[in-house]
Amino acid sequence: MDGLVAAANAEGALNVITLPPSWANYGKIIAGFEKKYPKIKITSANPNGSSADEVAAAKSLKGQSTAPDVFDLGTAVLNANTDLLANYKVANWSDIPTDFKSADGTWYYDYTGLMSIGYDSSKIKTAPKSINDLLGSSYKNEVAIKGDPTQANEAASAVYLAALGNGGSADDIQPGIDFFQKLKANGNFISTLPTQATVNSGETPVVLQWSYNNLAWGPAAGGAGNPNWKTVVLPGTALGSYYNQAINKDAPHPAAARLWEEYLYTPAVQNLFLASGAYPSTLAAMEKAGTVDKATLAKVGGAPSDFVQLTSDQATKAATLLTAGWAKAVN
Repeated sequence: MDGLVAAANAEGALNVITLPPSWANYGKIIAGFEKKYPKIKITSANPNGSSADEVAAAKSLKGQSTAPDVFDLGTAVLNANTDLLANYKVANWSDIPTDFKSADGTWYYDYTGLMSIGYDSSKIKTAPKSINDLLGSSYKNEVAIKGDPTQANEAASAVYLAALGNGGSADDIQPGIDFFQKLKANGNFISTLPTQATVNSGETPVVLQWSYNNLAWGPAAGGAGNPNWKTVVLPGTALGSYYNQAINKDAPHPAAARLWEEYLYTPAVQNLFLASGAYPSTLAAMEKAGTVDKATLAKVGGAPSDFVQLTSDQATKAATLLTAGWAKAVN
């Protein structure tokens, strides 16, 4: 570890990408890394981008000092781009469950939330109780998702949630595409990319996104948040999706990239993920070792037992279906 720190300090830089400060506590996580390793300057590119944007940057900037060093990717995009990834196993590799990582160390889960509905309670007086409530006339021009589902895992997961609520499954997400086609036909679906600013201004009064992001845009954000913003995880089967950490095999700062991964998997940072409402991949190991923040875990609650996450094969199949049918459904 001392050698790794020395090599990373010599590089003096780390490039991360698509990590908004409010996303899963990444603002605090990045600040903590810079405080712990003051000789390493972090450049955070395209904070509101997608998993596909991460891959595009790695390809277009290959060989340049501005290329991303590390990735935080959704599964479908990861599966299509494993040739971009370096092998590396963090020191506490054994704390990550076997099915949460690749055997060769090219990728490993970091955190998951639950797909949720965020809404402005000053505009929406009754909390939605099912996904199909969003088809009603009271949601005219109000429902947004986090980008293009063919490009962004969070947006695709909104489609998966709609599928589960309409007779579909992880093996059949077509009912989710059909739902958004109805949502668009009813005039309820808007193409505005939701951000903290659009939530505060009222441009996007209803947003389907990860629970940790909806929570971060409400009262938890203090003066920067919307005090009327509420978060609903619908009853029934919960939908989650672990994001994957990986290192760019052509990283311009390879030592800093590996040090970043070591930092992310420390109990201190895994507890920061938890504090945002995102369940870290080493949670079970931390509970066993007594390193989990018990007060935070009690506040957030344990990970749900009735939980669906698409497997790699299911995510790849869903991506193919979205590529073929999404644009036609919502245009």
